Amino acid sequence: MAIRLKELPRKRFGEPGNAACPGCPETMGLRYLKMALGEDAVLVVPASCISVIQGIYPRSGIGFPILNTVFAAAASTAAGMSAGFRLRGMDNVKVVVYAGDGGTSDIGLQAISGAAERNDDILYVCVDNEAYMNTGIQRSSATPYAAWTTTTVTGKTEQKKNVPLILIAHGVPYVATASVGYPLDFIEKVKKASKIRGFRYIHLLAPCPIGWRFDPSLTVRIAQLAVKTGFFPLYEYHEGKLLISPPSRPYRDPKRRVSVIEYLKLQGRYKHILDDTEALKRIEDYIEEQWRWLELLGKTRLS
Repeated sequence: MAIRLKELPRKRFGEPGNAACPGCPETMGLRYLKMALGEDAVLVVPASCISVIQGIYPRSGIGFPILNTVFAAAASTAAGMSAGFRLRGMDNVKVVVYAGDGGTSDIGLQAISGAAERNDDILYVCVDNEAYMNTGIQRSSATPYAAWTTTTVTGKTEQKKNVPLILIAHGVPYVATASVGYPLDFIEKVKKASKIRGFRYIHLLAPCPIGWRFDPSLTVRIAQLAVKTGFFPLYEYHEGKLLISPPSRPYRDPKRRVSVIEYLKLQGRYKHILDDTEALKRIEDYIEEQWRWLELLGKTRLS
């Protein structure tokens, strides 16, 4: 049954005056995460924007118990915490990694793969702003093709690494994608994942106003356009089956599909390719390739 807005808690989980930038999607994601999980959750946070946003010890502007760790160790740290809670009979505690794309698709990928292979009982949420934003907007493997960063000043020449599909290939119990533009979809997926034992992964798109070069008032709109244009499909994989999520289903109807240029033109990081037909065609081909993979997986039971 779909979640209704009136059923969600009204408690404030993030305090005003924290160090987040205006329009920050990471604090939105934290708010939704807490709405879904309630009080019995602890966060493991590797080096990322959240390391700064939470505040300076011993105070915090975020209503979670948080353990900060190094870039490469979030998944293994969470796995150890989860095992410790189970040994103490505290099965109600949910251990959640809240990490950026750098700490997930690059520096932390080895630990994530190990935790997935062992099927450690953790929920891993990658808050994907598609670059190393906290250290100066450098390129990561999650940065999309043609996007400007301070280390790809003429646009990245490679496509984005698809971490959700990598983890599906590990055979883990649950993998999903989500967007801060669709909070109820994200909350529903977190609630569902929290009831499953083993390794669970949610990849949350989090458009960054500073790094993507757009007005902070547009965070939600851009997060929604990423889905409506098919650039970032929403889906979930559970019990060997992949299902497209409701916000993404209209993409396959040409009459309801939004042109990808509507998504790109709002972001300064793409301004250098808006008249480049070859680059735009490559982006459109990438979107179609993603959807072909998803449709193939949707027809194939993987476990």
